[in-house]
Amino acid sequence: MRKMTLADLDPRGKRVLVRVDYNVPLDGDGKITDDARIRASLPTLRALLERENSLILMSHLGRPKGQMVAEYSLAPAAERLSELLQCPVILAADVAGPDSRAKAAELTANQILMLENLRYDPGEESNDDGFARKLAGLADVYVNDAFGAAHRAHASTAAVASHLPSAAGLLLEKEIDYLSRVTGNPDRPFVAILGGAKVSDKVGVIANLGKKADRILIGGAMAFTFYRSRGVEVGDSLVETEKIDLARQLMDSLGDKLVLPSDIVIASDLKPGVETEVVAWDAIPAGKKGLDIGPDSVARFGAIIQEAGTIIWNGPMGVFEIAEFAQGTREVARIVANSQGISVIGGGDSAAAIAQMGFADKVSHVSTGGGASLEFLEGKELPGVAALGDREQ
Repeated sequence: MRKMTLADLDPRGKRVLVRVDYNVPLDGDGKITDDARIRASLPTLRALLERENSLILMSHLGRPKGQMVAEYSLAPAAERLSELLQCPVILAADVAGPDSRAKAAELTANQILMLENLRYDPGEESNDDGFARKLAGLADVYVNDAFGAAHRAHASTAAVASHLPSAAGLLLEKEIDYLSRVTGNPDRPFVAILGGAKVSDKVGVIANLGKKADRILIGGAMAFTFYRSRGVEVGDSLVETEKIDLARQLMDSLGDKLVLPSDIVIASDLKPGVETEVVAWDAIPAGKKGLDIGPDSVARFGAIIQEAGTIIWNGPMGVFEIAEFAQGTREVARIVANSQGISVIGGGDSAAAIAQMGFADKVSHVSTGGGASLEFLEGKELPGVAALGDREQ
């Protein structure tokens, strides 16, 4: 990695401003339902605490739109982090305001302060330099460990880095290293597995990986847009009609490299307990919709995955949240987990699926950022990474 890391910056006895990604899901009672992102930040926080630093953590949560909305408070994240680290985490009453400044000034070695939700201030999403200066004024150095927000040019991920010595945290460094490895010089065969609902969400990824991957396996509802580009009727399955020509162009340019499902699990409705049927890819009747890949597709995909030296997976094979349409995603997850190659899960629904199915600890890396990993796979520069200090060559 060409950017400064903790090893390069090596802060000791400093006040360290750390951008973390604690945009975690909450239930109706404000309880965290998945603390994976908080856990992912622990190695960086512990490394900084071991060096007698004091920490000032900042994150966004949800979309409060520049207003202080109680339901988007970071209090649950502060409480959970305190439990995980087994030490107090002080929560400021504001974001870089009087309470934050007062509490930051009083910090001593190994103490942790968490600012309130960054998006309570409209300057965060507008990448306002004045707001960034206020954040920077709380600390001596800046560490970005929020890969899940690295694709956004916000004050806490971009502008603030120009006001303090800056470096990537251990999680951000790991994310970039893994994604760079699979897209830069992958062990071959290099297999990309792409799913999800829309071709439009993945077109940049398909086009970019098409130059690098040996095979691209397509699952999820976006397969039906590709089928329609062949002139095949797909019943009531989801199709992006405005992307049919684009799908045809991708198929023409990628040829045999692009692999579509050979059979589909169909049903009349998307609900638990519905009657399902497996049909060939070109035999979906009117009134039925495709909601998962079938067993023959799993076998065909599996044979390709098992031979892979490098695997990148982004997007489920079906509507895995409903049991009747989860088998394709589950089986692909199992095959990826048992493969001998390097396997990277590109965040978002794929990360949720592989965790839900119990395979997260059996793959090489599960990304914490769906949007950031997609933009990286498209070949785009991530503002939160570009803003960090460059390592001396």
